[in-house]
Amino acid sequence: MTVSQIILGIDPGYGRCGFGLIRTLCQSSGGNGSDVEVVDYGVSTTEAGVEIGARLSEVARDIEELLNRHKPDLVAIEKIFFTTNAKTAMGVAEARGAILLVCARAGVRVVELTPGQVKSAVTGNGQADKRAVEEMVLRLTGMKKSPKLDDASDALAIAITAIGLA
Repeated sequence: MTVSQIILGIDPGYGRCGFGLIRTLCQSSGGNGSDVEVVDYGVSTTEAGVEIGARLSEVARDIEELLNRHKPDLVAIEKIFFTTNAKTAMGVAEARGAILLVCARAGVRVVELTPGQVKSAVTGNGQADKRAVEEMVLRLTGMKKSPKLDDASDALAIAITAIGLA
């Protein structure tokens, strides 16, 4: 017997927020394989120089629209990692908060994954670079070419990592 799951992966940000939506057909009796179908992917962008509240509202609206349109079983979002730029880290944390709020209001379960967990699950190496992750996303999904922006590819990797957690 197979079970279908719809998973929305999110690479959070306030300037660029990547999203990747996949549908899986997981074997529920004895098998451990799953087929991955890419349903949608892209990047929600906001304009630099605009007040942060307006930018966060725009990101939240975009995620809410994705939730309403695709009705995912699970949202997987990347945890923030420390960076040398505190201003950027704070903005990403604020974007994550807006996204988590939208998901809670929609009643969608959320799992949070570290960058290392995603890299390890997708490539087998928790220290893999962006190119290795991108190549494995292509291989695992059967996509012919990578998304234009790596935020979308990262979001697909996050969604793939969450397979079986719904």
